[in-house]
Amino acid sequence: MRYSYEFKRKCVELYYRGEYPETPSGIMDKEFHDQTREWVRIEESCGSDALRHKNQNKEWTPEERYALVARVMAGDSFKTVAISAGINRGLLYQWVRKYKIYGYNGLILRKGRKSKNTDMKKVGTRKPPKPNESEYEELIRLRAENEYMKAEIEVIKKEIALREEREAARLKAKKQRLSKNSENKDSN
Repeated sequence: MRYSYEFKRKCVELYYRGEYPETPSGIMDKEFHDQTREWVRIEESCGSDALRHKNQNKEWTPEERYALVARVMAGDSFKTVAISAGINRGLLYQWVRKYKIYGYNGLILRKGRKSKNTDMKKVGTRKPPKPNESEYEELIRLRAENEYMKAEIEVIKKEIALREEREAARLKAKKQRLSKNSENKDSN
């Protein structure tokens, strides 16, 4: 059910006074009270204008979507990011899921009618689309760079292990010398 901005403001003001407005018919008290508390949190975090109805048909660019997804991936909660952007949490969940499956390409809107073929696999099992030529070249470069870094890390690990082995041998030799010296002193 859509509520007017004035009704939401009235509910929030009553909540601050420790009261709840009369629950609209057809809605359970608990659900309405939860909704009222949600409006209070929205107003506290974003101001009273956040309670106004947003343009529901806003076209989000892939860059804007990525910015919101990046905030979620960085540790912000879905709820916080969705409220600050003025979108539904469910939409943000979809964007994050698509980003995790397909990467940045998942945030690009696909227009057109869905296939009527019911034998097709579900969205979660589809392979991501093939990258274009420049993305493919970048992918090859990044894979080569990744292999180089792995090899470099292995070399560093071996150097560290060799240093630790040498240090252990040095300490063992020193301990043996000290024990021989103490035996020599004891025999004198």
